[in-house]
Amino acid sequence: MLSGDDLAKAITDGGSNWMILSVAAVLPIIWGFTLSLHFARPYVLRFLQSLTLRFGGDVWWLSYVLTRDALLVVTLCLSIVFLFPNVYLRGDGTGITAPIAALFLFWATLVKLYRDPDDSPSAFRLQSILLVIASILYIFPQVYGMEAADQDLGAWSSNLISVNNLDLARGILWVTLALFAVTGGLVFVRFLLALGKEEAGDASALAEG
Repeated sequence: MLSGDDLAKAITDGGSNWMILSVAAVLPIIWGFTLSLHFARPYVLRFLQSLTLRFGGDVWWLSYVLTRDALLVVTLCLSIVFLFPNVYLRGDGTGITAPIAALFLFWATLVKLYRDPDDSPSAFRLQSILLVIASILYIFPQVYGMEAADQDLGAWSSNLISVNNLDLARGILWVTLALFAVTGGLVFVRFLLALGKEEAGDASALAEG
């Protein structure tokens, strides 16, 4: 008979595993919405040109941009969970390239932050490439590894699950975490340099005034 502590631990562990697996299962759908809204930009622009009311066009464009960017941030936040070793390397595991997908999605988000894909075709192409790579790295092992684990597709399908290929999974996780740290460090240094330029500009303006 289970004690109260054992029952509470079982409920907590079971709820945690259920939540993680639910996030992993629903992310391909969220990825589909993210890519659809991103690549719907030409259609939205074409539709805006057909509107005769300026206010209606502004509302339509603002709604599209807010929904698209919010969905991108939500997808990134949900993907970050696969960087946790107790999620990625234990339990049922996840798709083996899920951490790399989160990294590419992070880079795509930085392109959005530091450039303007809506005005720069090169930035839009770069962000599109990063998003497509990230989606493939997540959806392919999730569908043909995790979701098809009981379909007997062969050893290659089993190896797409992190806990079934721990040596490769550990390497992927640590390299991904290192690249996240390097990218975050570069972003922080750029922020400090930009802050220094703004302070110097303000000082020059005060001196001239």
